[in-house]
Amino acid sequence: MPSQKSARLDTIGNYDLLEKIGEGCMGVVYKATRWDSKDVVAVKVMPAEIASNPVLLKRFEQEFRITSKLDHPNIVRVLEFCRNGTSPYLVMELVEGESLGDKLDREGKLSEDDAINIILQIAHGLHRAHRQGLIHRDVKPDNILVTKDGVAKLTDLGLAKDADSGADLTRTGRGLGTPDYMAPEQFRNAKNASIRCDVYSLGATLYHMITGKVPFNEADPVKSMLRKLRNELPTARDVVRTISERTDWAIRRAMSANPDNRPDSCREFAEDLLGQSTRSGSKFDTDAPAEEESDAIWYLVFTDPDGNIRTAKGKAKALRKLVKEGQLGDANKIRASQATAGPFELLNTIREFRDLVVQPTPGPALSETSMARLSAMPAAKRKEDDGREGFKVNTQPRPEPARAAAPAAKTTDDAPADSRPFFQVGGFTSEPEIGAGGKLPQWLQILLIVACTTIVTLLANLYLVPMLTKK
Repeated sequence: MPSQKSARLDTIGNYDLLEKIGEGCMGVVYKATRWDSKDVVAVKVMPAEIASNPVLLKRFEQEFRITSKLDHPNIVRVLEFCRNGTSPYLVMELVEGESLGDKLDREGKLSEDDAINIILQIAHGLHRAHRQGLIHRDVKPDNILVTKDGVAKLTDLGLAKDADSGADLTRTGRGLGTPDYMAPEQFRNAKNASIRCDVYSLGATLYHMITGKVPFNEADPVKSMLRKLRNELPTARDVVRTISERTDWAIRRAMSANPDNRPDSCREFAEDLLGQSTRSGSKFDTDAPAEEESDAIWYLVFTDPDGNIRTAKGKAKALRKLVKEGQLGDANKIRASQATAGPFELLNTIREFRDLVVQPTPGPALSETSMARLSAMPAAKRKEDDGREGFKVNTQPRPEPARAAAPAAKTTDDAPADSRPFFQVGGFTSEPEIGAGGKLPQWLQILLIVACTTIVTLLANLYLVPMLTKK
């Protein structure tokens, strides 16, 4: 006992703080032991200067209230919260391991299989959180802990949103989160963050894991948003040629700028990665493989060149080859079922064939004037102001990604030029150009002012000056 006392850093509440094991925007994390039970735990201590901010203090308490609802092996359990004194603290289970961010900094990138194994675990934990009405809003490698046995756990739900009760500490127009991994619509208003925002962050995290490159990697959140909206990101296969087509497609779909083109749940994202069911007995729920599904017989109904309705029968792998080669006609019109009597459904609703017809698409583009105005916006207006305004920017240096931009996927729902939306970013609004119901562009306003000034001066020289001279 004396040796333990001498090794401690400090004491807080009923806990001896043994060593510092991490630090984040909301506090310092220590390895600690409880006096009475001798349990080894992790204690996150909020600094006094941050605790004096009532909004941040409430967010710290919210982390306990939200996380205490969750009991899942892939989410770090929260055990206790105490707000007495000048340094409130949160007691959590101790995860013996390291953050995924540290692992990537050390190893560069992971194998595709290892990366998918980790991301499926986090998707499983997130799926549980979503079913309980919680949105994380800041999924990223630094918020994923990996044990020595390969168990992945999601942590840091301080920015989480309780979708059921509407409990949220985010102001309208605030885009809390980490820009590199954050969905573009979350920049505009984190209050409206949805399940698909977390799906986007999962895809961005997986992209980093298998390529070793941070997606977009922009310190300026506005530039990051612009690149996201224009899909200015090399595909995973462009960076690492050995990545499978399915994984590459699943990431691109999850990171679609348009949220309507993303999976609507973490379960669907897992199905995209696996190409098979995530129901009971599959990899998503247990460690048992679902290999039996690859032997299932499918029936695909299609129309031949002569207009006759025909049916192709076979295993998914063989039928997929026919669809990709175009031998069954327009893939968007093919219907499939595992029973001859149906029901037959379009391929975009079936996990085994979805990747053949569902294409990731970019979101609505900003006008050139709006993009230039956003890019020229002073950095001071985009800087985080002690947690109350702007963005939470990850300041840790990361490797530069490849700069070559991949061609944008074709979209079928391009907005007409006269209905361009405008976006609110951290309190700054980019206005539509003339013709979209907004103000005149700034360059045109300046031109009109100069023209009016010139005309007035000319008229004064022609009429007023001679009149004054005669007098």
